[in-house]
Formats: sequence, C-alpha cells, structure tokens
Amino acid sequence: MSSAPRTFADLKPTRADIESICSTQQPTTLTNCDLDGLDLSDLNFTGWCFDHCGFKRTSLKGAQLEDTRFKSCRAAESSFLSATLQESAIDGGDFSNTDFRNAMLADLKICHCKMTGADLTDAKTADLVLEDVLLVFAILPKLSFRKVTLTRVNFSEADLRSCDFREAIFDDCSLRDANLENCKFEDADLRGADLGGVRLSDARRFKGAHISKRQAADLLSQLGLRVS
Repeated sequence: MSSAPRTFADLKPTRADIESICSTQQPTTLTNCDLDGLDLSDLNFTGWCFDHCGFKRTSLKGAQLEDTRFKSCRAAESSFLSATLQESAIDGGDFSNTDFRNAMLADLKICHCKMTGADLTDAKTADLVLEDVLLVFAILPKLSFRKVTLTRVNFSEADLRSCDFREAIFDDCSLRDANLENCKFEDADLRGADLGGVRLSDARRFKGAHISKRQAADLLSQLGLRVS
C-alpha cells in the first residue's frame, strides 16, 4: 500500500533534511524551497515534484529522478551528470549552463524552459519532447531527434555535430549559425526552421530534407540567382 504524498513549502533544507525525507520513500512535493548549492547527488527523488524551487549550482549527480516534475525551477549551473530523468518533466524555469552529460533523458518532456549553454553530451534522449525551449549555445553532439516534432526550439549557435534529425519536423524553430557538421536530415521537414547563417556550400548537409521555396531562394541568392 503506497503512502500518501507530502508537501513542504518555503524551506531552506540541508542535505541531511532531504535525506530524511527521501528515507520515507513517500511521494513528496517541495514548493518554493531553496536548495541552492546543495550536494544532493545519488539520492532517490522518484515521483517527487519541485515547484518554484531554487537549484542554482546544486549537484544532482547520479540522482534518481524518474517520474519527477520540475515546475518553474531556477537551476542555472546545476549538475544532473549521470542522473536518471526517465518519464519526467521540466515545465518552465531556467536551466542555463546545466550539466546533463551522460544523463538518462528518455521520455523526458521539456517545455517553456531556458537551457542556454546546457551540456547534453552523451545523454540518452529516446522520445525526448521539446516545446518552447531556448537551447542557444547548448552542447548537443550526436543526439537523436529522429521522427521528433520540435516546436519553437531555438538551437541558434548550438553544437549539433552528428545529430540525427531524420524525419524530424521543425515547427517555428531556429538553426541559425548552429554547428551542423555531419548531421542527418533525410526526410526532415525544415520548412518551419530559420536556416540563417547557412552557406550554399553547406547546403549538402540538408540532403534529402524538405525546404521551402523561400529557403531555397535564400541559398541561391548567394550565387546571385533569383527564384520566382
């Protein structure tokens, strides 16, 4: 028989306090709590909800965060290195310059979130959902977005080397000045993407993708040609 969920609000807990709460293995909601700078590595937060909490420079390295919700949290410069966020959600908030390297992000939904400069190197991202996410200058090499619909995602100047965008749909997104070296775009729908900064000499990276006449005209204009 599962325990009833508990709620704590307006706390500034220590790691020992959080360990005590975790030990009960009850679903828990923390609201407006200050967790800035804490070492919360390797703890089990499965089923928790963090609502308007502060995680600035907090370490959640190796933490278990399955089915966990982050609502409008402030987590700039925090670490989720090797953490498990499977079937979880990040809704709103600031996760700029956050370390998600080697994290398990399968079935993770990220919406309305700032993730400028976030590092997702070697993260596992199967069925990752992105909507209204700012990933400017983010580090995302070799991630798979195959068959994913990306909605209002800003990848401007991001490191997207060797990413798999095959059959992906870009809806009001930006790839402006991103590093697209060795990316795969076969059968991707790029008509809803800002391709600013892409030179005609780099157009081969979009082999097999669908682009609009306007986008084609922008590329050909570099040769002095006009498409009508």
